[in-house]
Amino acid sequence: MAPAATRSTIFRLINASQHSACPCHGCRSATHNHAHHGALALNQLRKFATPVQTVEKEYAFEVAASNLRFGEGVTREVGMDLKNMKARKVGVFTDPIVAKLKPMRVALESLESQEDLPFEVYDQVLAEPTEESWRKAIAWARQHDFSHFLAVGGGSVIDTAKAANLFTVYKDADLMDFVNAPVGKGLPISQTLRPLIAVPTTAGTGSETTGAAIFDVTSRAFKTGIANRALKPVLGVVDTANTESCPTAVHISAGLDVLFHSLESYTAIPYTERTPRPANPILRPAYQGSNPVADIFSMWALRTTVKYLPRIAKDRGDHEARSQMLLAASFAGIGFGNAGVHLCHGMSYPISGLNKKGPKYKHPGYVVDHPIIPHGISVALSGPAVFQFTAPSSPDRHREALAVFNGVTVTDPSITSIPDSEVGAYLFESIASFLDGLGVPRGLKAVGYNKSDISMLVEGTLPQRRVLDLAPNIGNVAGEDGREHLTRIMEASFEY
Repeated sequence: MAPAATRSTIFRLINASQHSACPCHGCRSATHNHAHHGALALNQLRKFATPVQTVEKEYAFEVAASNLRFGEGVTREVGMDLKNMKARKVGVFTDPIVAKLKPMRVALESLESQEDLPFEVYDQVLAEPTEESWRKAIAWARQHDFSHFLAVGGGSVIDTAKAANLFTVYKDADLMDFVNAPVGKGLPISQTLRPLIAVPTTAGTGSETTGAAIFDVTSRAFKTGIANRALKPVLGVVDTANTESCPTAVHISAGLDVLFHSLESYTAIPYTERTPRPANPILRPAYQGSNPVADIFSMWALRTTVKYLPRIAKDRGDHEARSQMLLAASFAGIGFGNAGVHLCHGMSYPISGLNKKGPKYKHPGYVVDHPIIPHGISVALSGPAVFQFTAPSSPDRHREALAVFNGVTVTDPSITSIPDSEVGAYLFESIASFLDGLGVPRGLKAVGYNKSDISMLVEGTLPQRRVLDLAPNIGNVAGEDGREHLTRIMEASFEY
């Protein structure tokens, strides 16, 4: 049985064909029967159908994630891992700060402990990478013939190593060839990339588990990226010792990324609502929409983050909290790496990108020489308003999230008594309260934006189709680009 909207369209077409398509329209002869009109109607439908491809919804989802190794001190094993992989020459990526810290020292000692394992180090990765910084890293990697890659650092480092790996294999490709459409060409990756081992030093991006890599297109003042399963590391080495030196401000921002990875992937449109169904499995996106496997990882990560991130904010030496947040980052990575994120991330890209030309906000606790709204902060600024907007799409899922923030079960009377129509308003307040406890700036105004900037921020969000198309009430509504919704969400995120 066709869906109601389709049946309505068919009936309208049949009706139109009976009243205008008939070559003898206006004939009043009694012998002009309904069968004649029915045949003509069917032919008219065929004429309409022939040039138009039917847009079919997705019917399958895939699960892809890196192998993970979790434990205290496991960084010392990476040299053996690369030797076991028969690495010929290793390209090691880090940033200027991590280059001086224990995680990098341990990784280099591990490499040096192996006989005949040559490596080169690139320690100029930029925090919050740009198109220019990626091009420099890619040019460096192309000068060497690396058989394997090792990334030691936060998401910026791991993402940069992914890009260097991709364009080492695709030596003649331009950066924009694989960048998500419509910003780039979004070409499929058909060649096998070199093995990459990722050693995260922050509990945030989950990049050690995913095929996503993000950078700032400074010429257009927003972030975008490449999302393809081929980019994911072969191994994520999640060492609980590696976040010991992480400053509190970085812990909080990274933890907020975990929080919204899990919330957004859990509330993304169901994978069965995504269109169009790919004509070939290689075209199935990494970000597929919420699905049963991603749901489990995302909800565990949400509960863990709400419990342990405030503890790290109070005491970054809390070993149990640091360990649990690292695990949560990887779990959320498996969740959003297969389901995707939506509005908070889509809106964060221009919020952080336009900052360099606009407010020039520099977040306290970040030791950098340039303006920066850290990724997790830029994602969180719109959080309360986003989930008030998405709540009507799946009240039960948002009610579950509300229960987590409020520290009660979903069957608690304080949760069950809330009407579906009010879940979003309650969730707004609970998320805002949680962010207040972490010292997150209260809205766009608090980081220097003016109301006159909202239209620019919306314009910078609209090209983020990879994530907007997973947003409830936008991605699952035909012909909806989201402009009006985004404007209202930005306005609600200005101050609260």
